[in-house]
Amino acid sequence: MDATFWALVGLVIFLALMVYVKVPGMITRSLDDRAGKIRDELEQARRLREEAQQLLAEYQRKRKEAEKEAADIVESARHEADMLVREAKQKTEEYVARRTALAEQKIGQAERDAVNEVRSNAVDIAVAAARKLLADKVDATVAEKLFKSSVQDVKTRLN
Repeated sequence: MDATFWALVGLVIFLALMVYVKVPGMITRSLDDRAGKIRDELEQARRLREEAQQLLAEYQRKRKEAEKEAADIVESARHEADMLVREAKQKTEEYVARRTALAEQKIGQAERDAVNEVRSNAVDIAVAAARKLLADKVDATVAEKLFKSSVQDVKTRLN
């Protein structure tokens, strides 16, 4: 009997001992348990992936909503700024128009005052010149006649 035979006998005894001790069942159970754990981990990973996708979709939706809201706010601010600019421009134009009208009124009043003053001065100068001319040319009797006729003119004009 050679060593190969004894190696074969040892192997058969070893395998029989393994079957007797139920090692293949333990290995199968261990592999089944490990497969179950792997299956559970894969299921958990699938659920986590789905949750992550849902969260990603939700955050993308929220981001889009926030971007839309920001765009709306910017548009609203732009519209309000345009409206404020138009209102300020209109108020400025109204202010300038009022100030121009006021300045024109003041200029017109100044012109009227100047014309009245020139007329008043012209009347005063004319009266003074007439008095001097009359004083030089008219004697007492003529002056009395002129005075009486002037008083008569005033009386007729007052009535």
